[in-house]
Amino acid sequence: MLHLVEHPLIEHKLTLIRRKDTGTKDFRENLNEIAGLMAYEITRDLPVRQIQIETPMEKCPSYELSRSIVLIPILRAGLGMVDGISSLIPTVKVGHVGMYRNHRTLEPENYYAKFPGNIKDAVVMVLDPMLATGGSASSTIETLKKEDASIIKLVCIVGAPEGVQRIENDHPDVDIYLASLDRGLNENGYIVPGLGDAGDRIFGTK
Repeated sequence: MLHLVEHPLIEHKLTLIRRKDTGTKDFRENLNEIAGLMAYEITRDLPVRQIQIETPMEKCPSYELSRSIVLIPILRAGLGMVDGISSLIPTVKVGHVGMYRNHRTLEPENYYAKFPGNIKDAVVMVLDPMLATGGSASSTIETLKKEDASIIKLVCIVGAPEGVQRIENDHPDVDIYLASLDRGLNENGYIVPGLGDAGDRIFGTK
C-alpha cells in the first residue's frame, strides 16, 4: 500500500532539496529533517503494550513499544535518512545493504549486507531517498525476507510510479511511504522532476 506523507513542512523542505543550487550542507540537513517528519506517519501503527509505571504522584497504566525497530539504509544515499529517524527513536538498531544500479542494465548489484540479529521480530524500515525503477529496493526487501524479516516498510523521499508498481508487484505485503510521487523516469532511469543523484548531493561527490 502506498502512503503519501503530506505536510506543509515536508513540502517546504522538499522544495529546498529539489533546487539544483542547494549546497551539500543544506541538502543533507533538510533530507534528514524530512525523514524525521515522515517518521511520525511511518510509526503511526507501531505495536505497543500496556505496562504499569509510577509517576511522582501515583501508579498508572501506560504504554511502550512492543517491538524493536531496525533501520536498513541502502548504501550510500539511504545513510542520509538515518539520523532524522533515529533522533526520534534512539533505540533503533541499524543494518546496511550495499546496492548500486548498473547504469547499463538498470538492474541492482548487491555488494554488502549486514543486519542486526533481531530483524526477525522487529519492524524493519528500508531507507532510500529515491524509489526509481524499484530494483534496488525490491532486491533489498527480498534479502531481508530471506533473513526472516516479516514486518517491512519502505521509506523514500521521492518516487516514480514505475518503482511503486515494481514494489507492489514484487512485495504486496510491504507498505511504501513517500513524501512525493513524481511524474516518472527519464530515458536514463532517473526520477523526473526528482532531485538529482541523492548520494552525490548528500556527500558532495559531484
